[in-house]
Amino acid sequence: MKYNWACSVLTDALELTMSKVAIALDPDRSAGTRKVVGAIGMPDLKGKGVFVKPNFNTADPAPGSTHIDTLRTMIELIKGQGPTRITVGDRSGPADTGKVFQEKGVFALSEELGFECLVLDEMPKDRWIKVKPPGSHWINGFLFAKPVLEADAVISLCCLKTHQYGGHFTMSLKLTTGMVHSKNMAELHASVFSQREKIAEMNTAYRPELVVMDGVEAFYEGGPMTGPRWKADLTFASTDRVALDAVGVAALKMHGTTDKIQGRRIFDSDQIRRAVELGLGAKGPEEIEIVPVDDASRPVAREISNVLMNG
Repeated sequence: MKYNWACSVLTDALELTMSKVAIALDPDRSAGTRKVVGAIGMPDLKGKGVFVKPNFNTADPAPGSTHIDTLRTMIELIKGQGPTRITVGDRSGPADTGKVFQEKGVFALSEELGFECLVLDEMPKDRWIKVKPPGSHWINGFLFAKPVLEADAVISLCCLKTHQYGGHFTMSLKLTTGMVHSKNMAELHASVFSQREKIAEMNTAYRPELVVMDGVEAFYEGGPMTGPRWKADLTFASTDRVALDAVGVAALKMHGTTDKIQGRRIFDSDQIRRAVELGLGAKGPEEIEIVPVDDASRPVAREISNVLMNG
């Protein structure tokens, strides 16, 4: 038996497999990213093709989209592992993807650091594959980007923020929307009662090796493009999308957020509940270990852990 203060539970290590979520309190995005990735550990990328999925639905400043410093840092960390190929890909919406890449400086960064840019909505029909999870809320499944499935490893970069429309919050699970064809967006956005379940179901198509979430600034209301900002100075990382989103929601609840988030227990939220049903990650807060990367990060990690366990 060992005591895990981060989740405030006594657990037998043989009975539970803990999902780790690293937290760094640091106003510097690059430093925070390096700290949390170091705490979780980089996946083995030597000789592999890596697909990096940022949050580029628009070019709005972070947390409206992935900050270029976070992307740069992650590319540098990946390159240090010796991959054969790095591809940064996304499908924006409502903005034009190519224009978003241009405005964010992604094309220029690709020339500097040597990675490929892939505008998913410019791909031909044969570069998309139909996915229809069993028991899905999708009428006839959805079209998913083949390059994501063909990659040896996927690394995701999301932001800490609310979603003022149907999503309620948009973190690692919601990030997958940009890997699904725009033809499926009408059904998703019209799904008044099942939109959040469909968001979770999109995640059955793939599994990321690592997810980094930028919470240096967060939207605690509004979103996903603009909203009131919380200067949280936080960066998170995990290999478990469910655990990461649960910790992100706990952070928003700690600060104070929308009634739709504040008024429900974290694992009762539709995105997370459905993701748990699908076996995508931690089943509850007792399976999550929050890992502060240094002494400065311990107090906020403890606060978020308390909210996670109680809310």
